[in-house]
Amino acid sequence: MRYGRLMTTTYAVLSEGLEKRFGEVHALRGLDLAVAEGTVCGVLGPNGAGKTTAVRLLTTLLRPDAGSARVAGHDLVREAAAVRRRIGVTGQDTSIDGDLTGRENLRLFARLHRVDGAAARAAELLDRFGLAEAADRPASGWSGGMRRRLDLAASLIRRPEVLFLDEPTTGLDPASRNLIWDAVRELTGEGTTVLLTTQYLEEADRLADDIALVDRGRVAHTGSPAELKALVGTHAEVVVADAEALVAAAGVLDRLTGAQPSLDRERNAVGAVTKDATLTLPHLVRTLDAAGVPLLDASLRPPTLDDVFLRLTDGPGPHHPFDDKERAA
Repeated sequence: MRYGRLMTTTYAVLSEGLEKRFGEVHALRGLDLAVAEGTVCGVLGPNGAGKTTAVRLLTTLLRPDAGSARVAGHDLVREAAAVRRRIGVTGQDTSIDGDLTGRENLRLFARLHRVDGAAARAAELLDRFGLAEAADRPASGWSGGMRRRLDLAASLIRRPEVLFLDEPTTGLDPASRNLIWDAVRELTGEGTTVLLTTQYLEEADRLADDIALVDRGRVAHTGSPAELKALVGTHAEVVVADAEALVAAAGVLDRLTGAQPSLDRERNAVGAVTKDATLTLPHLVRTLDAAGVPLLDASLRPPTLDDVFLRLTDGPGPHHPFDDKERAA
């Protein structure tokens, strides 16, 4: 990717060839990333792929060893102070002072950032994140989900142009996670750009306009969730009556999908992935019936981001139902 190919004024985050080493560890190996203004970009990848290092670089907490980037229209290295004035960050570790109340924490952040009307802004954010009732209690007695919401509220004190969320919902219960998801949607609706790293693929699927799949320090694939799923294809599965029919069913799936089927002998099931968008469930059932295969069940399942993660990265990822089963000969 070259900057000349893109209109930098339309991108809130634009990096080219970012590299970072920690001794012998090459954490980033030329990270190219383009995040359009007012969108959510989900950054996914295996543990150790370089996601958190990328966030630390793009938020000026680390200096790149090579490459360049612009965040909110400013050069990451030459204009680091201007970048910091325009961004918000919620990292994996909370920045909340447990000895202070929720209200005191937000007022402190507002004063540090020289925000006018600190008390009013703190009250607004406490109400927005459902924390008003507990606002005057020390944060040390709050639940993990409440502290995480307070941390996110603190990152919004200045109404940032770009918000970096590094695994913001890790360990949260579904209710707290939904509150944060709702807040992210509201922010992008107001024009804020969000770069989100997450281990929850459902989270990326629900929130992200685009996804950057990071592997071994580089962006391996980019696209919308639908575009990345199209790279993987639809999963076809057939359950048959007995082990003898399993081989015949595998042969049918091989012909229909053009992919090597996977066998699950415990369930008498066979599965395969196809990129043929014309394959339908009625056609699959009719073909199996014509081949004399005694069928108990058949399904076509659209791919999920779990499938994308597993098939397009080399690192450990979500478990696939046929990972532990044998490949058909």
